[in-house]
Amino acid sequence: MIAIGYDIGSSFVKAALVDAETGKPIERVRVPDAEIPMIANEIGWAEQDPKLWWEYLCDATKSLIEKANIKADQISSIGISYQMHGLVLVDENLNPLRKSIIWCDSRATPYGEKAFQKLGESYCKENLLNSPGNFTASKLGWVIENEPEISNKTYKFMLPGDFLVAKLTGEFQTTITGLSEGIFWDFKNDTPSDRLFDYYQIDKSLIPEVVPNFIEQARVSKKGSKDTGLLEGVPVTYRAGDQPNNAYALGARNAGDVVATAGTSGVVYALTDQLSGNELTKVNTFAHANYHPDKKTFGKLLNLNGAGIQYRWLHQLTGSMGYEKLNKMANLAPIGSNGLAVFPFGNGAERMLDNKIVNGHIRNINFNIHDNNHMVRATLEGIAFALIYGIEILKGDGVVIERLKVGNDNLFLSNEFSKTIADTLGITIEMLEATGAEGAAKASIAKLNSGAVEEKIKITKTIIPDADKHEISIQAFENWKNQLINNII
Repeated sequence: MIAIGYDIGSSFVKAALVDAETGKPIERVRVPDAEIPMIANEIGWAEQDPKLWWEYLCDATKSLIEKANIKADQISSIGISYQMHGLVLVDENLNPLRKSIIWCDSRATPYGEKAFQKLGESYCKENLLNSPGNFTASKLGWVIENEPEISNKTYKFMLPGDFLVAKLTGEFQTTITGLSEGIFWDFKNDTPSDRLFDYYQIDKSLIPEVVPNFIEQARVSKKGSKDTGLLEGVPVTYRAGDQPNNAYALGARNAGDVVATAGTSGVVYALTDQLSGNELTKVNTFAHANYHPDKKTFGKLLNLNGAGIQYRWLHQLTGSMGYEKLNKMANLAPIGSNGLAVFPFGNGAERMLDNKIVNGHIRNINFNIHDNNHMVRATLEGIAFALIYGIEILKGDGVVIERLKVGNDNLFLSNEFSKTIADTLGITIEMLEATGAEGAAKASIAKLNSGAVEEKIKITKTIIPDADKHEISIQAFENWKNQLINNII
């Protein structure tokens, strides 16, 4: 039998098939050809149409079945990974009442800051493990205050993955992991937070049914089958946000495991069973995919909004010459880019900068020295340095990082990007043959809290820090950080 997994990002919908017995990848696809449109009607806003996610999920499923030359009745389970923190509001017929306010939308930041003050730091630290910030609960609070006609029609609120499972099955559901990423969950009592719901005047009847991450959650409905080509009755047995899922896909199961991604945004995600809370407003703590009230595993998440999106912006400016060529150009410039510095904060409010919107910056351009090679390297270094700056914050929150696990995709495919992180921090990076969609597929055939498929994840590349470059990389980072602190934030 075969498992199918989906990874619903803000840029693409990815789908993959894996063998249910061995966990080995069979086939993968990505749709659409161009990136999913992001709508920004005002500065700081970011929305997407949930109906497009569904359309692309259906397209990806049909394309995958055809490409792999299999029959639909061979698919035995479904797993879904999705972009975190988005808000989808639906009526009783599962019709979206407005476009989704997605993860990088900053409009609710003042709402979250006010909620943090009103609820109190101690309650947020001990019960929510986060300040409400710019997360789903605050976004829903924004809708209630600014769009009452929408909130009055709302039957359920959902995360993006919840919406897609509902489209597949007809069942309105969510998970503790999902509610925690929206800052709806009270970890002290292991229940939705009464105080937060009361503060934002959110009716608790809007919460979908809460189900475990690893369980038969629902089955593909007749309509879901017609739209996707999947067989009616196939079970959805796993769902999680993209960062917990990525960690699971990379083999992170236990406290001390640390993984990183650098797609549209950049993330460092560390598993822990201890909660320091020293960086309550800069570091997020969520229920990990295998969280259970009797055995609590948390994911500490450090997020950089402007990672791959910054590099894509440069790629577009250079006439879309191809990322491989850009990566080669970066190698032609020296470490530190002869003083040219890029600050990749142009994608909304940055949590690790206390939710400030500082926008992107390019500093110290010298027309007699700097060329395209410097610009490319400075961009890659700027993204890497921003992640390293965030890692320093994580270390202040009690996280120890001796080794990073990453997937073999996105920015980590750039040698200069990966080497900048490895050389500056003096740590080894293991690049693993794993993707979010394949991870979701494998998780769909996993038993609760233990993997049914224990196939060893292949290490495709090991990036070892160069001791000879450590000091010069540290100096380049310190120069970058000083400019950030003294001139930008």
